[in-house]
Amino acid sequence: MWDAIVNVLFQILRLIQSFATDWGLSIIILTIIVRLILTPLVLKSTKSTARMQVLQPKLMEIQQRYADDPQRQAEEMQKFYSENKFSPLGGCLPLLIQMPILIALFTLLRDLPKYFEGTSFSFYGILPDLTVTPGAMWVEGIGVALPYLISLLLFALLTIIPTLYQSRNQTGQQASSMRTMSIVMSIMMLWMGWNLPAGVLLYYDVSTMWQVIQQVFVTRRVMEKAKAEEEERLANAPIEVDVVRRERKARPHKKN
Repeated sequence: MWDAIVNVLFQILRLIQSFATDWGLSIIILTIIVRLILTPLVLKSTKSTARMQVLQPKLMEIQQRYADDPQRQAEEMQKFYSENKFSPLGGCLPLLIQMPILIALFTLLRDLPKYFEGTSFSFYGILPDLTVTPGAMWVEGIGVALPYLISLLLFALLTIIPTLYQSRNQTGQQASSMRTMSIVMSIMMLWMGWNLPAGVLLYYDVSTMWQVIQQVFVTRRVMEKAKAEEEERLANAPIEVDVVRRERKARPHKKN
Protein backbone atom coordinates (compact mmCIF):
# COMPACT_ATOMS: atom_id res chain seq x y z
CA MET A 1 0.00 0.00 0.00
CA TRP A 2 2.81 2.39 0.93
CA ASP A 3 4.65 1.80 -2.35
CA ALA A 4 1.36 2.25 -4.23
CA ILE A 5 0.83 5.73 -2.75
CA VAL A 6 4.41 6.74 -3.57
CA ASN A 7 4.00 5.38 -7.11
CA VAL A 8 0.79 7.36 -7.67
CA LEU A 9 2.50 10.57 -6.53
CA PHE A 10 5.48 9.72 -8.75
CA GLN A 11 3.23 9.37 -11.80
CA ILE A 12 1.50 12.67 -11.01
CA LEU A 13 4.84 14.47 -10.55
CA ARG A 14 6.17 13.04 -13.81
CA LEU A 15 3.04 14.22 -15.63
CA ILE A 16 3.35 17.72 -14.13
CA GLN A 17 7.04 17.91 -15.04
CA SER A 18 6.21 17.08 -18.67
CA PHE A 19 4.56 20.50 -19.08
CA ALA A 20 5.96 22.56 -16.18
CA THR A 21 9.59 21.86 -17.26
CA ASP A 22 10.95 23.22 -13.94
CA TRP A 23 11.28 20.87 -10.97
CA GLY A 24 10.61 23.52 -8.37
CA LEU A 25 7.42 24.58 -10.12
CA SER A 26 6.41 20.92 -10.47
CA ILE A 27 6.82 20.38 -6.73
CA ILE A 28 4.74 23.50 -6.01
CA ILE A 29 1.95 22.33 -8.33
CA LEU A 30 2.02 18.84 -6.80
CA THR A 31 1.85 20.31 -3.30
CA ILE A 32 -1.19 22.40 -4.22
CA ILE A 33 -2.91 19.37 -5.77
CA VAL A 34 -2.33 17.31 -2.61
CA ARG A 35 -3.58 20.15 -0.42
CA LEU A 36 -6.73 20.53 -2.52
CA ILE A 37 -7.40 16.79 -2.20
CA LEU A 38 -6.94 16.95 1.58
CA THR A 39 -9.05 20.10 2.07
CA PRO A 40 -12.36 18.22 2.69
CA LEU A 41 -10.64 16.18 5.43
CA VAL A 42 -9.20 19.32 7.02
CA LEU A 43 -12.61 21.04 7.03
CA LYS A 44 -14.25 17.94 8.51
CA SER A 45 -11.63 17.89 11.25
CA THR A 46 -12.22 21.61 11.87
CA LYS A 47 -15.97 21.12 12.30
CA SER A 48 -15.38 18.23 14.69
CA THR A 49 -12.97 20.35 16.74
CA ALA A 50 -15.51 23.18 16.88
CA ARG A 51 -18.23 20.81 18.13
CA MET A 52 -15.82 19.44 20.73
CA GLN A 53 -15.19 22.95 22.07
CA VAL A 54 -18.92 23.56 22.46
CA LEU A 55 -19.56 20.18 24.10
CA GLN A 56 -16.53 20.35 26.40
CA PRO A 57 -18.34 22.06 29.35
CA LYS A 58 -21.03 19.34 29.31
CA LEU A 59 -18.38 16.62 29.25
CA MET A 60 -16.53 18.22 32.19
CA GLU A 61 -19.80 18.40 34.09
CA ILE A 62 -20.34 14.66 33.58
CA GLN A 63 -16.76 13.92 34.66
CA GLN A 64 -17.18 15.94 37.86
CA ARG A 65 -20.61 14.56 38.68
CA TYR A 66 -19.49 10.94 38.45
CA ALA A 67 -15.87 11.40 39.53
CA ASP A 68 -16.29 8.73 42.24
CA ASP A 69 -17.88 6.21 39.87
CA PRO A 70 -15.63 5.62 36.79
CA GLN A 71 -17.94 3.00 35.31
CA ARG A 72 -21.01 5.24 35.52
CA GLN A 73 -18.92 8.12 34.21
CA ALA A 74 -17.90 6.11 31.13
CA GLU A 75 -21.52 5.06 30.55
CA GLU A 76 -22.82 8.62 30.81
CA MET A 77 -20.13 9.97 28.49
CA GLN A 78 -20.86 7.27 25.93
CA LYS A 79 -24.56 8.09 26.22
CA PHE A 80 -23.75 11.79 25.72
CA TYR A 81 -21.69 11.03 22.60
CA SER A 82 -24.49 8.89 21.22
CA GLU A 83 -27.22 11.46 21.88
CA ASN A 84 -25.17 14.21 20.24
CA LYS A 85 -23.97 11.99 17.38
CA PHE A 86 -20.38 12.87 18.16
CA SER A 87 -17.18 10.87 17.98
CA PRO A 88 -14.23 12.05 20.13
CA LEU A 89 -11.91 10.77 17.39
CA GLY A 90 -13.66 12.84 14.70
CA GLY A 91 -11.05 15.60 14.88
CA CYS A 92 -8.10 13.20 14.72
CA LEU A 93 -9.26 10.67 12.12
CA PRO A 94 -9.03 12.97 9.06
CA LEU A 95 -5.51 13.95 10.11
CA LEU A 96 -4.54 10.29 10.50
CA ILE A 97 -5.92 9.54 7.04
CA GLN A 98 -3.86 12.26 5.38
CA MET A 99 -0.59 11.38 7.14
CA PRO A 100 0.31 8.45 4.80
CA ILE A 101 -0.12 10.76 1.80
CA LEU A 102 2.08 13.46 3.30
CA ILE A 103 4.80 11.00 4.35
CA ALA A 104 4.72 9.30 0.94
CA LEU A 105 5.13 12.70 -0.71
CA PHE A 106 8.06 13.44 1.62
CA THR A 107 9.63 10.09 0.63
CA LEU A 108 9.22 10.85 -3.06
CA LEU A 109 10.79 14.31 -2.81
CA ARG A 110 13.64 13.08 -0.64
CA ASP A 111 14.49 10.33 -3.15
CA LEU A 112 14.02 12.33 -6.37
CA PRO A 113 17.35 11.17 -7.91
CA LYS A 114 16.26 7.56 -7.47
CA TYR A 115 12.93 8.09 -9.22
CA PHE A 116 14.29 10.41 -11.92
CA GLU A 117 17.81 9.26 -12.71
CA GLY A 118 20.23 11.46 -14.65
CA THR A 119 18.19 14.62 -14.10
CA SER A 120 19.24 18.06 -12.89
CA PHE A 121 16.81 19.30 -10.25
CA SER A 122 16.68 23.08 -10.26
CA PHE A 123 14.14 25.73 -9.23
CA TYR A 124 14.61 28.44 -11.87
CA GLY A 125 18.24 28.79 -10.80
CA ILE A 126 17.17 30.12 -7.39
CA LEU A 127 17.85 26.71 -5.87
CA PRO A 128 20.29 25.10 -8.34
CA ASP A 129 19.87 21.61 -6.88
CA LEU A 130 16.76 20.57 -4.97
CA THR A 131 18.35 17.30 -3.84
CA VAL A 132 21.07 18.87 -1.66
CA THR A 133 20.68 20.09 1.94
CA PRO A 134 21.41 23.50 3.49
CA GLY A 135 24.11 21.80 5.55
CA ALA A 136 25.87 20.52 2.46
CA MET A 137 25.64 23.89 0.70
CA TRP A 138 27.02 25.71 3.76
CA VAL A 139 30.38 24.11 3.04
CA GLU A 140 30.38 25.82 -0.38
CA GLY A 141 30.23 29.26 1.18
CA ILE A 142 27.59 31.71 2.45
CA GLY A 143 26.90 33.19 -1.00
CA VAL A 144 26.05 29.81 -2.55
CA ALA A 145 24.18 28.62 0.54
CA LEU A 146 22.08 31.80 1.04
CA PRO A 147 18.98 30.68 -0.98
CA TYR A 148 19.01 27.37 0.89
CA LEU A 149 19.32 29.14 4.25
CA ILE A 150 16.36 31.38 3.37
CA SER A 151 14.34 28.27 2.49
CA LEU A 152 15.36 26.78 5.85
CA LEU A 153 14.30 29.91 7.77
CA LEU A 154 10.95 29.90 5.99
CA PHE A 155 10.57 26.23 6.93
CA ALA A 156 11.04 27.11 10.62
CA LEU A 157 8.94 30.29 10.65
CA LEU A 158 6.02 29.03 8.59
CA THR A 159 5.77 25.88 10.72
CA ILE A 160 5.12 27.88 13.91
CA ILE A 161 2.82 30.56 12.43
CA PRO A 162 -0.35 28.39 12.77
CA THR A 163 0.47 27.83 16.46
CA LEU A 164 1.10 31.54 17.04
CA TYR A 165 -2.15 32.37 15.24
CA GLN A 166 -4.09 30.05 17.56
CA SER A 167 -2.43 31.55 20.66
CA ARG A 168 -4.08 34.91 19.89
CA ASN A 169 -7.33 33.56 21.33
CA GLN A 170 -5.64 32.28 24.49
CA THR A 171 -4.79 34.16 27.66
CA GLY A 172 -2.70 33.65 30.75
CA GLN A 173 -0.71 30.47 31.29
CA GLN A 174 -2.10 28.74 28.21
CA ALA A 175 -0.97 31.55 25.88
CA SER A 176 2.47 31.60 27.51
CA SER A 177 2.80 27.83 27.10
CA MET A 178 1.88 28.02 23.42
CA ARG A 179 4.44 30.77 22.77
CA THR A 180 7.13 28.75 24.53
CA MET A 181 6.18 25.71 22.52
CA SER A 182 6.45 27.77 19.33
CA ILE A 183 10.00 28.86 20.16
CA VAL A 184 11.06 25.28 20.93
CA MET A 185 9.38 24.07 17.75
CA SER A 186 11.14 26.65 15.59
CA ILE A 187 14.53 25.55 16.97
CA MET A 188 13.64 21.93 16.24
CA MET A 189 12.61 22.82 12.70
CA LEU A 190 15.93 24.54 12.09
CA TRP A 191 17.77 21.49 13.37
CA MET A 192 15.69 19.07 11.29
CA GLY A 193 15.73 21.21 8.15
CA TRP A 194 19.52 21.57 8.17
CA ASN A 195 19.80 18.05 6.73
CA LEU A 196 16.64 17.98 4.61
CA PRO A 197 16.86 18.23 0.80
CA ALA A 198 15.84 21.60 -0.59
CA GLY A 199 12.98 19.94 -2.50
CA VAL A 200 11.47 18.78 0.79
CA LEU A 201 11.89 22.26 2.30
CA LEU A 202 10.19 23.77 -0.76
CA TYR A 203 7.28 21.36 -0.37
CA TYR A 204 6.86 22.18 3.33
CA ASP A 205 7.18 25.92 2.71
CA VAL A 206 4.42 25.89 0.09
CA SER A 207 2.28 23.45 2.08
CA THR A 208 2.48 25.54 5.26
CA MET A 209 1.77 28.76 3.32
CA TRP A 210 -1.37 27.07 2.04
CA GLN A 211 -2.27 26.03 5.59
CA VAL A 212 -1.82 29.55 6.95
CA ILE A 213 -3.92 31.13 4.19
CA GLN A 214 -6.56 28.44 4.59
CA GLN A 215 -6.60 28.95 8.36
CA VAL A 216 -7.03 32.72 8.10
CA PHE A 217 -9.63 32.87 5.33
CA VAL A 218 -11.43 29.50 5.43
CA THR A 219 -10.85 27.38 8.52
CA ARG A 220 -11.66 30.18 10.99
CA ARG A 221 -15.00 30.87 9.32
CA VAL A 222 -15.85 27.17 9.14
CA MET A 223 -15.07 26.78 12.85
CA GLU A 224 -17.11 29.82 13.86
CA LYS A 225 -20.09 28.62 11.82
CA ALA A 226 -19.84 25.07 13.20
CA LYS A 227 -19.65 26.39 16.78
CA ALA A 228 -22.67 28.65 16.24
CA GLU A 229 -24.71 25.78 14.78
CA GLU A 230 -23.77 23.45 17.64
CA GLU A 231 -24.58 26.08 20.28
CA GLU A 232 -27.96 26.69 18.63
CA ARG A 233 -28.67 22.95 18.52
CA LEU A 234 -27.85 22.58 22.22
CA ALA A 235 -29.97 25.60 23.11
CA ASN A 236 -32.98 24.12 21.30
CA ALA A 237 -32.45 20.60 22.62
CA PRO A 238 -34.99 19.35 25.18
CA ILE A 239 -33.87 19.80 28.76
CA GLU A 240 -33.18 16.53 30.52
CA VAL A 241 -33.76 16.35 34.24
CA ASP A 242 -31.60 13.92 36.13
CA VAL A 243 -33.92 12.74 38.85
CA VAL A 244 -32.50 10.60 41.62
CA ARG A 245 -35.29 8.80 43.43
CA ARG A 246 -34.85 8.10 47.07
CA GLU A 247 -35.96 4.82 48.50
CA ARG A 248 -38.87 5.13 50.88
CA LYS A 249 -38.10 3.75 54.30
CA ALA A 250 -40.67 1.46 55.80
CA ARG A 251 -42.60 2.99 58.66
CA PRO A 252 -42.02 1.32 61.99
CA HIS A 253 -45.03 -0.68 63.14
CA LYS A 254 -46.55 0.18 66.47
CA LYS A 255 -46.03 -2.41 69.10
CA ASN A 256 -49.16 -3.80 70.62
